[in-house]
Amino acid sequence: MPSTKHISLTERQHALIARALADPRRYEILEKLGRANTFCPCGDIKSCMPISAATLSHHMKELENAGLIDVQREGKFANYTLRRDVLKAYLERLAQI
Repeated sequence: MPSTKHISLTERQHALIARALADPRRYEILEKLGRANTFCPCGDIKSCMPISAATLSHHMKELENAGLIDVQREGKFANYTLRRDVLKAYLERLAQI
């Protein structure tokens, strides 16, 4: 169930999100996670994108560092979900500029 708690972004987090979203591949990953509406296995993301595992790992780390995704690890596997609350806070702040 989505949280109704309001998220307040720091200047640093705002900048990290802007940087993360500037890359078309990361934006594409967020779109895929948004359509999933639940945790999405890393393998599902990889199967949709013609990039190496190392490149995908780099993109996922950037999104995680920006706070845009959550990761749930199960052994060597990772499942990701979009942090809609953080994305919403970013968009709200951007709309105020």
